[in-house]
Amino acid sequence: MPATKAISPPQNARSRRSRAALLDAARELITEDGFDALTMAAVADRAGVSRRAVYLHFATRTELVTALFSRLGETEDIGASLQRVWDSPDAVTALAEWGRHLARTHPKILPVMLAAERARQVDPAAADLWRTGQHRWLLGARRLADWLAREDRLAPPWTPATAADMIWALMSPDLLNRLWHERRWPPRRIADHLAALLTSTFATHQEEADDVRDHQEEHL
Repeated sequence: MPATKAISPPQNARSRRSRAALLDAARELITEDGFDALTMAAVADRAGVSRRAVYLHFATRTELVTALFSRLGETEDIGASLQRVWDSPDAVTALAEWGRHLARTHPKILPVMLAAERARQVDPAAADLWRTGQHRWLLGARRLADWLAREDRLAPPWTPATAADMIWALMSPDLLNRLWHERRWPPRRIADHLAALLTSTFATHQEEADDVRDHQEEHL
């Protein structure tokens, strides 16, 4: 994944409000018309500022998109939702909470991620946003799969690597889009069924885990 320049948030309140307005404008443009509509001039017009004001905060369009990704996490409380996963008492509970986390947060960022997916083959900024998101999602999936394995709760035939890949694949924006928009599932139904799907697919029951552990100990 190519390195992106770190963007320091502005320090004074007026500058922070201006930056937030620009990022909100960028999100609206992408959601409504896709990445093709995202130009510095269009962002300035939508935010009601001069084009020069945009460049005071973001030197390039790619910097703007990178900052937008971070703002999505802040405004939608993605970090707080994800922390509920990692605060779980065990891996199976965390896996179920992961499904609920997806249902809580991803519909809110779905339009931006779908737009990035559509444009990533031809738009470098969209491609960078897409890669950043997918990389973070895969890291989370690997952490869950490794946690299951450490607690001897990873169901066969999964390995930590294959489980991580499949958990990541099930985070596809298209999957959520079909349930959310095409099948009209409410968030609670998505949450409950994703939690059930993940735990029934990747986790063993405690009794099964104990049997496996006993069998292994007998052959030591």
